[in-house]
Amino acid sequence: MLTGHKKQWEFLKNKFEQDRLSHACLFTGPKDIGKKDFAAEFAEFIGCKFPDLKIIKKKEDKTEIDIAQIREVQNFLAYKSYNGGFKVVIVDGAERMNQEAQSCFLKTLEEPKGKTLIILITSKPAIMLSTISSRCQTVKFFKQKEVKVSPEKLKREKQILESFAPLINSTLAEKFKYVKSIDFEQQDISEILEVMQNYFREKLLADVSDKKVKNILKLIEEINNKLLFTNVNPKLALEILLMDI
Repeated sequence: MLTGHKKQWEFLKNKFEQDRLSHACLFTGPKDIGKKDFAAEFAEFIGCKFPDLKIIKKKEDKTEIDIAQIREVQNFLAYKSYNGGFKVVIVDGAERMNQEAQSCFLKTLEEPKGKTLIILITSKPAIMLSTISSRCQTVKFFKQKEVKVSPEKLKREKQILESFAPLINSTLAEKFKYVKSIDFEQQDISEILEVMQNYFREKLLADVSDKKVKNILKLIEEINNKLLFTNVNPKLALEILLMDI
């Protein structure tokens, strides 16, 4: 397995081993963090070998993925697997599919044939048709933690802690005001949850029998998993968490 993205790998591996792997997955997350390499390695893990793997991306002389490329995918999937196993299609930069291509792709998602796995990779899921996203198992990817914490990250974590700590004994109105002030396009919620998790772990070290702190840590982990594998709204997730703190 490639270094990093262990949770995502274990999640998909378990789904595959339980014969519950979705026929379509949507890999979301920042650019250049290994989503495409992860997809290719997972295809190999489930037994997909050349020529049963097809990778689609925009052509060098174009700015988008057009309907002709999607029809190539449909033609590719119309034939049985050469090796008798999975046929896998990876669409890299899926947000580049134009409207016509996305509409055409819906039929492929609605009518999967045999052992088929389609992986859509995007850093901008919001601009894709909701009807496509709803037919895929969403798997979210994040930048890996740095071995050496940068001064910028330490500064961000300090700011998060200074904003969060006073909320512990505050009113719901103040907690919701804090959430409303966050720009989730700029602020990664996983970083906020990491700061909270570290804060409550220190609290637990001071009193290992504190059931409330244990429950909060459990809730943070549950929300982390939902953010990773579902389309849960980060604003709503943080509001729910703060209501229990």
